Amino acid sequence: MDSLLDTTSALARFLLFICNSGLGNTLNPIMSLMHPKVYSIPMLMMVGWRGEPGVKDEPQHTFMGACQAEIMDAMKVKWAALPDNQDDADRMIAEAVEYMNKDKAPFGMTISKGIFEKYKLQSDPCPDSHVLTREEAIIKVASGLSDNSMCISTTGMPSRELYEYRVAKHGVEGATGRDFMCVGNMGHCSSIALGLAHSRPNKQVVCMDGDGSVIMHMGAMVTNGVHGSSNFKHVVLNNNAHDSVGGQPTYSQNFDLAEIAAAAGYKATRTASTPEDIEAGVQWLNNTEGPAMLQVMINKGARGDLGRPKATPIETKDKFMEYCAAE
Repeated sequence: MDSLLDTTSALARFLLFICNSGLGNTLNPIMSLMHPKVYSIPMLMMVGWRGEPGVKDEPQHTFMGACQAEIMDAMKVKWAALPDNQDDADRMIAEAVEYMNKDKAPFGMTISKGIFEKYKLQSDPCPDSHVLTREEAIIKVASGLSDNSMCISTTGMPSRELYEYRVAKHGVEGATGRDFMCVGNMGHCSSIALGLAHSRPNKQVVCMDGDGSVIMHMGAMVTNGVHGSSNFKHVVLNNNAHDSVGGQPTYSQNFDLAEIAAAAGYKATRTASTPEDIEAGVQWLNNTEGPAMLQVMINKGARGDLGRPKATPIETKDKFMEYCAAE
């Protein structure tokens, strides 16, 4: 399948390459912009099938994967599964392009696990230049937060690393209680934290976020800045990459997220990178009126033996609600 993307890009006018989490986020532009009943714009949608029935995956992908075919049908978009050999794949792409050009409509193509070979980025636009890994930074931040703090952690490896820190510190293998891990819903971490901060004014609510997540729904920063309460604190772990899904660049090296937060209305911002900077930054965060942001500059990568939470998402939610209710 090495030449598939070359073939696709050569034939198709527009190519959208996403997983089905991305499909959920793009329903509105597809149906209100590209669809034949609106602007009628041909576009090839290649959708990775996370949580495909019969294929083991993470809990956040299970329901979306089970519904993917129904979602494609409900959109009234013609679609088919990509074959697992080059000749049939090339033939399907040619047929899809013919359909798109004739009907001026999008065409969906689902990609099952294992269809593509593993791919390593050919170049790194932002090579590592900092002192700490994300996990080391998370430990520094979590260990320095005030005792009345609760964390909302973003999707992917940051939540897994925060969970392992709690397990190591408290010796609890299941739900730890103090953290709500956004195992899905990338980009919504700070919005959840903001709502919680308003409902629990006696707690310090810390959003443990990533640069990719922040950029995905950057409009949330405006709401955080305008409506953020004094107990809302935003930690952004910035490695300039979508590290949990392959290390693709976020391009956050081209701008300063802390400056954007300040422009959006955050009362205070600060950036740290060394262990000493982070320790001082966390104490500053504890003692600073929110909405406030601590940006932590880190390197990419994670341990190969990084585990996953032992509790189910529902068990984690229930334990977290118990912690929230306790005064």
